[in-house]
Amino acid sequence: MSDKIRKQLNLSNLNQVGFVVRDIKQALALYEPLFGPFSTMDPGSMSYTYRGQEEECELRLAFGSSGDVEIELIQWVSGGCPHKEFLDAGREGMHHLRFIVDDLDKDVKAADALGYEVIWTKRWHEGLAVAYLERSGDPLVLEFFEHHAG
Repeated sequence: MSDKIRKQLNLSNLNQVGFVVRDIKQALALYEPLFGPFSTMDPGSMSYTYRGQEEECELRLAFGSSGDVEIELIQWVSGGCPHKEFLDAGREGMHHLRFIVDDLDKDVKAADALGYEVIWTKRWHEGLAVAYLERSGDPLVLEFFEHHAG
């Protein structure tokens, strides 16, 4: 991502690198020596807006770190989501970069003006929301995460 786009979007420092993996146990064996220890989570079925439609999906997650940057491993289990799309395209590995934002709606609008489109989003409540964004010709997804305590 160019500094110009980063400045136009007023993005904070990189907060997370997300990897989509086919088998989380195998990925943990590979990545724990680099980014471990990892904590794991099976959140069960979740509902998101995916490409304009409400979709249920289930993912297995693991979280490690490299300094201040969180490393997320994501295994698709079921349902429609960007992670399944990524695997269906024959890909595995780095999927997205996450940035913390103050106002998800405002920052998504700014990104839209630069050619980014929301493909996956969820607002749990005021101050807690997420959006994945993509742009044509760029395989890397951006994640904007709004998280205000309260």
